[in-house]
Amino acid sequence: MAAREPAAEIRIEGGTLWCAGAWTVRELDSLQRLLARVAWPNSAEVALDGSGIGAFDLAGAFALRGVREALERAGHRVELRLRPEHEALLAMVSAPELALGPPPAKRAPGLLARIGTWALALGRDSKGVLAFVGQSASIAGRALLRPRRLRWRSVLHNVQAAGFDALPIVGLLSFLMGVVITYQGASQLRRYGANIFVVDLVGFAVLREISPLVTAIIVAGRSGSAFAAQLGTMRVTEEIDALTTVGVSPTELLVLPKVLALMVALPLLTVYADAVGVLGGMVMAQVELSVGWSAFLDRFAKAIQLSDYLVGVGKAPVFAGIIGVIGCFQGLQASGDAESVGRRTTVSVVQSVFLVIVADALFSVAFSALGL
Repeated sequence: MAAREPAAEIRIEGGTLWCAGAWTVRELDSLQRLLARVAWPNSAEVALDGSGIGAFDLAGAFALRGVREALERAGHRVELRLRPEHEALLAMVSAPELALGPPPAKRAPGLLARIGTWALALGRDSKGVLAFVGQSASIAGRALLRPRRLRWRSVLHNVQAAGFDALPIVGLLSFLMGVVITYQGASQLRRYGANIFVVDLVGFAVLREISPLVTAIIVAGRSGSAFAAQLGTMRVTEEIDALTTVGVSPTELLVLPKVLALMVALPLLTVYADAVGVLGGMVMAQVELSVGWSAFLDRFAKAIQLSDYLVGVGKAPVFAGIIGVIGCFQGLQASGDAESVGRRTTVSVVQSVFLVIVADALFSVAFSALGL
């Protein structure tokens, strides 16, 4: 059994203050009592001799520093004598405290730096999206060759969530868009007695542009964000990592059914939006221009060709692929906490809407060049 260190001791012999024993946290109470009773020497120069100190820790170092400072405040010149191994500890507790001022203000990056940062982030995101599209296409090709691998129940569930459940909001907005287009055109057509040509205006605008674009934007805000939030939550709770660990592809299990369901649901929603949008135009044409329903439908059959209808419906699968891929990709990029999920969900909606509008513009240029 190790011998116990002698208790802390302080004594005065002439002009020397002797310190001995264990100056540790265990002896801190006894040290304070000893210091309260000690009578300081009267000489101008005092030797503070700590060579007799055995055990020495931070508490003892602080106590010894207090003794030295008390002697200096009393006007004594102190000569410190201490073991070499104890000097470093006393020097550490005697170091001057650093004056902590306010942190230096961060300089805002310049315009060129912000552009460079944005370009790098855009490049990384574009590379990640392309890699994700390639991986998804490869897995989809293998799954279509073996249809039993597809989770058809999940596909049907997503068709219901992204398609059937979206019918009310798509129908309402499409009807109102038909009403607005007819109302805005009526004031101009009425001046020239060309009331019947409101049918051409409504047909071309609704079938070729308004229905597919508005439906895609609604689905991007409704279903694309839901895909991103669901997959982002699974990423944060490590469910995606668990699937990868057991050898299940998250892309095949989670992404493919969502994208496939959206590519089925969005064209059907576009057809529904076409019918409801034209219906809204018919109602407003009857109210504002006195164009009867039979006259409207007769002119509609003559003015609108099948290609005009197919142009709008043909855009829908492309828009669906963009929305599904972007929503799933951004969801899988979430990490850390719920804030990341919310941020990725917002980014998915913004990017989906932007890319859908860009794709629609490219379609317009291409169809114009082809004469469609």
